[in-house]
Amino acid sequence: MTVVQPVAFVRNSRKGQEDDNWGDVESRIELAPGVDPVSLEGIEAFSHIEVVFVFDQVPDEAIERGSRHPRGNTAWPKVGIFAQRAKNRPNRIGTTMVRLEKREGGVLTVRGLDAVDGTPVLDIKPVMKQFLPREGTRQPAWVDELMRGYWGTGPGH
Repeated sequence: MTVVQPVAFVRNSRKGQEDDNWGDVESRIELAPGVDPVSLEGIEAFSHIEVVFVFDQVPDEAIERGSRHPRGNTAWPKVGIFAQRAKNRPNRIGTTMVRLEKREGGVLTVRGLDAVDGTPVLDIKPVMKQFLPREGTRQPAWVDELMRGYWGTGPGH
């Protein structure tokens, strides 16, 4: 088995695992000790990056391996954990595409990362349009309701 080590850590003002209003959160992604800042060379040419991280604050007893109502809302259908993006996944892995504001050496400043302060980052990848869906996407109606306040309610949300 491969052991995965963090390549960076998230630094921001969000201390708790809140579900909404992540759109305007500014975060710093600081490379872990021993990770050479040269690994970020050229990333500033991209407008967005994908951050792969660990929901390290989710306790073992909260992990879901079956199905549940998203956010415990019984008005929404009970769906499998792999049919939602909840933080209490079996391997606690999260991914988010965020806007890259700037790079300063081994630190990236991003906006819209839904990870709390201190979150370990496993990987950082540039967003390339050729890796986005090449056709339209579909999703159930309950997702639109669930996501209504996730990124916020201001302009652009």
